[in-house]
Amino acid sequence: MRVLGIETSCDETAAAVVDRHRILSNVVSSQADLHGPFFGVVPELASRAHMERVAGVMERAMRGAFGPGSGLSEARRLDAVAFTQGPGLAGALLVGSGVACALAAALGKPVLGVHHLEGHLLSPFLSVDPPEFPFVALLVSGGHTQLMRVDGVGRYAILGETIDDAAGEAFDKSAKLLGLPYPGGPGLARLAEHGNPAAFNLPRPLLKSGNLDFSFAGLKTAVMVQVKKLSAVRAEPVEAWPPQLLADLAASTQAAIVEVLVKKALSALRETGLRRLVVAGGVGANRELRQQLDGACGKLGLRVHYPEMSLCTDNGAMIAMAAAMRLQSGQQAPSTTYAFDVKPRWSLASLPVS
Repeated sequence: MRVLGIETSCDETAAAVVDRHRILSNVVSSQADLHGPFFGVVPELASRAHMERVAGVMERAMRGAFGPGSGLSEARRLDAVAFTQGPGLAGALLVGSGVACALAAALGKPVLGVHHLEGHLLSPFLSVDPPEFPFVALLVSGGHTQLMRVDGVGRYAILGETIDDAAGEAFDKSAKLLGLPYPGGPGLARLAEHGNPAAFNLPRPLLKSGNLDFSFAGLKTAVMVQVKKLSAVRAEPVEAWPPQLLADLAASTQAAIVEVLVKKALSALRETGLRRLVVAGGVGANRELRQQLDGACGKLGLRVHYPEMSLCTDNGAMIAMAAAMRLQSGQQAPSTTYAFDVKPRWSLASLPVS
């Protein structure tokens, strides 16, 4: 089953072709440079960039899948077209959904709207070491931090989630406080490699709450307090700090986030009795998180699965894969009705289950 997946939920314009569990092509056009001066995604700019780029990205994905002489003219070789229906920025979602439904209508092929988070959740099935159901999933990205029990495609039970800032937001907002450029999270992680994670005593919010919920807003505030305090004592802005001081605060911030994620994930495994953990989402690419989870789970004889590094951030392959798995499992019937809507706010728990 060959599925074209189109992803335009935020600030990456992406398209990919997946055949069963094999990626035939995966093209991503990042908008990081566009939004960098604003240190965050500007919705109107994102929508316009998607409109300008989506056709070219799809063309490249088709050539990558079917050969250099092909392109959208070869789209008849597809079995279905999938797109991100939500959650995300409304204007950005409309670009991808409109293009996908128009292409499917022109081809007379079925079309499927896909939940963005389900795409992340199922992306490890494209890896060289795919998981097996059931498992606990740690879905951790810029906008979402959730723990859930996954018993099959569409069979998701939320165990815990963030009550304010997600882990990715804590990375990005802390990076901004340290004067790092956008996107801040990966830059903070690189800086942390040269720092002392015990240099600053930062809070681990809700670590001993007795539940599996998360909260990272307080950690961001604690980083802000440290920056203001040190800047006042040193009588200089953060941009003038010695590199080692910046690295120490970055490492301490990362250590706090990672400790909470690891311990909550282990608690979820213990409470459910499951022995397999899947980590997905952009923060799943964090090397310190992977190292800590691998070490902790290894000692307990537990398995951990991750998507490939290139599949941690938003991409079309995960959307195509989620659509294919829904079709193959019978959880969703393909549609040949090409009217569409988007769902900027959409709970993963509300997905249809047959």
